[in-house]
Order: sequence, then structure tokens, then C-alpha cells
Amino acid sequence: MNAVIIVAGGKGLRMGGDIPKQFLPVGGKPILMHTIERFLAFDAEMQVVLVLPESQQDYWQTLCQQYHFSAPYTLANGGETRFHSVKNGLALVSPHATLVGVHDGVRPFVSLDTIRAAYDEAAHTEAAIPVTDVVETIRHLTGQGHSETVSRSDYRLVQTPQVFSSALLRAAYSQPYTDFFTDDASVVERYGHPVTLVVGNRENIKITTPFDLTVAQALLGG
Repeated sequence: MNAVIIVAGGKGLRMGGDIPKQFLPVGGKPILMHTIERFLAFDAEMQVVLVLPESQQDYWQTLCQQYHFSAPYTLANGGETRFHSVKNGLALVSPHATLVGVHDGVRPFVSLDTIRAAYDEAAHTEAAIPVTDVVETIRHLTGQGHSETVSRSDYRLVQTPQVFSSALLRAAYSQPYTDFFTDDASVVERYGHPVTLVVGNRENIKITTPFDLTVAQALLGG
């Protein structure tokens, strides 16, 4: 059995509005609904655990009624940080789940191929994350206003879903929280387990700014 924890705790501040970005309508429905449907399109039997701040849950339920959204999911409360939110979601994952993915609620354009690659690889290595190549020139800040060009071939951009064996993820999340934990891969690596990279898809953007929303509207056709 597969499971996915979809973390949607954004407040929408960078969007410049009052509605959290995961609830903004794109392509006829809120972004978050598109995201949930992607995983159920990959695996109709997948357990979806949706993590939302308690203060947003009533509004989400209203949206579900408004858009007649009936996809199955289990609702978990958001935490103080992303780490704590994922940990809350993990507590509700079925004990029968062998693989657990963690995905950003505002990444509705993850391809089925990317999801499949991450879950298939994690079935062998216990830890897999999708990445894309760096296409821009990048510079390393060396301090006091100085910088230097570094080889972009040495770097990758990280996406979600990040997928792990259930046992590994539960063990990794038993660690005390530190500021080092920026994503799930960092939690698992700190626990001592290596992470395997798989090919992601360029469209799998994280919608956080008005420009991202414009791109999303173009990709979904309105």
C-alpha cells in the first residue's frame, strides 16, 4: 500500500492576498484539489493524508462543498514548522503503508512519471527524491561582497514527492527537530540513510508568487 502526506500550510503572504495560495482557483478549482487528484490518478488506492492548519480547515471544507470535491483523504493538523506538520501527518498514515511520499500542496503539476519514478526507486533504496538540472549559471557567495562561478553540473534542484519506506521515515522523524531540516530528505540524511535522485519534471513548480500563479494558469488553461 502506498501513502502520501500532502503538506499545505501556506498563508499566501507572497501572493499579496488574504487567501492561502493552496486555495486559489486555477483551471476551474483550487490548486490543492488538483494536487490531490494527481496522486489518486497515479494510484486510486493510495492513502492521502492532507495536512492543514486548524485555522484553515473550515474554509477547506467549504471549498470541498462548493466544488463538489469528494476525493478521499485523511485530515491532519498542521504544526509549528514543516517538520512538525509532516510528523503530524505521519501519525495518521496507515500501518499497512510500505511507502510514504511527502508532497507540497502547491505543486499540482507533478507528472505521473515523476511520481512513479520516486515510488519505484524508493521501493528499492528506501529513499528517493525527484530533481531537475540547473539551467541557469549560478554563483557561490564567498563573503564580503565577493562571489565565484561554480559548475552547475554539480547541483540539482529538488522537488517533491520525496518518497521513503514507511519504517525509515517514521524512524527519521523520531529525531529532535533542528533548523537543518529543510525538507524530508534532510531529515532522513541526518538519521544516516542516503537518498537516491530520480528525474523530476520541469513543470512541477511550487506555486508561491504571483508570477508562479500566472504560469499555473497558463499550464491549466485559465
